[in-house]
Amino acid sequence: MWACTENSNRSLGKSDGVFKIGRDIPFMRYALIFNVISIATFVLAVFFLITRGLHLSVEFTGGTVMEVSYSQTADLAKVRNTVGSLGFGEAQVQNFGTSRDVLIRLPVQQGKTSAQQSEQVLQALKAASPDVELRRTEFVGPQVGRELAADGLKALAFVVIGIMIYLSMRFEWKYAVAGIIANLHDVIIILGFFALFQWEFSLSVLAAILAVLGYSVNESVVIFDRIRENFRRYRKMSTVEIINNSITANISRTIITHGSTQIMVLSMLLFGGETLHYFSVALTIGILFGIYSSVFVACAIAMWLGIKREDLIKSSRKEGDANDPNSGAVV
Repeated sequence: MWACTENSNRSLGKSDGVFKIGRDIPFMRYALIFNVISIATFVLAVFFLITRGLHLSVEFTGGTVMEVSYSQTADLAKVRNTVGSLGFGEAQVQNFGTSRDVLIRLPVQQGKTSAQQSEQVLQALKAASPDVELRRTEFVGPQVGRELAADGLKALAFVVIGIMIYLSMRFEWKYAVAGIIANLHDVIIILGFFALFQWEFSLSVLAAILAVLGYSVNESVVIFDRIRENFRRYRKMSTVEIINNSITANISRTIITHGSTQIMVLSMLLFGGETLHYFSVALTIGILFGIYSSVFVACAIAMWLGIKREDLIKSSRKEGDANDPNSGAVV
C-alpha cells in the first residue's frame, strides 16, 4: 500500500496551490549547465567590480546636499541642465517628497567650499526660475562617507554571518553550505550589474541588497524543508527524484509569492521616481536571481555535496539519544 501511494505521488508531482503540475520537472537534469552559466556570470561580476568599481553616491563619497522648492511642479530636465552647466561633475537631481521639491547632490569640488557651491547653484536656479526657494543645505564630509561605507559593509557581513548561523542550526551542514553559496551568488551578481552599468550605489541600494539576502534565503529554506520532508515520506525515491519533486511541489507558491512581490517592486520602479529607481532595480535583480539560485544553485550544490536520507536518520538518532535518559546506561 505504501508503494502504491508513493508511486502515485511521484507521477502527480504533488504541486500545491493554484498551479497544478502533472509530473515532476527534471530540474536537476540541467543543473550542471545552469551552474556553469552561474560561475561564468559570477566571474564576470567579480571582474567588473575589480576593474570598474561601484559608482558610489554622495552619501559614501562626500559632497553637498541641497533641497529646493518650487511654487509649481519642478521641471527636472531644466534643473539638471542648469546645474550641469555649472561644471560640478556628476550632480544628481531628483524629486524629493512632492513634485515641487527637488533634491540636488553635488560632488566635492577642489577649491570651493560647500557654501560656495550651494550659493552658486541657487543663483543659477533663481536666474532660470525666480520662484525657487532653498529649504536646506548640508555638507557630507569624506570622513562621514567612509564611515557610512564601513558601516554598510559591516551590516552586510553581519547579515551573512547571521544567515550562516541560522542555516547551520536549522539544517545539516550540506544544506547550510549550499544556501550560503547561493545567497552570496545573488549579492555578487547584483553588485556586478551596478559596476557594469555604473548605476549609482547609494544607501537605499545597500538596503535593497540586505532585503534580497533575507528574501533569497527564505526561498532556499522552504525548498530545503520540503526536501527534508520528502526524504522521510518517500523511501524508494532517489535523491535527484526527491529534489525534483520538492521543487515542483513549490512552484505554485513560488509563482504567487514572487509574482506578487515583483508587482509591488515594479510599481516602485515605474512610479517611484528617481529616488526609488535603483532601489527597485536592485530588488528586481535580486528577486529574479533569488528564484534561480534557490533552484539551480542551492539545490544542485546540496545534491553534489551528497545529501541523503541517512543524514536525517543520524540527526534523528542523536536527538533520540539526547532525550533518552537510559541511552548511556550499561545493561
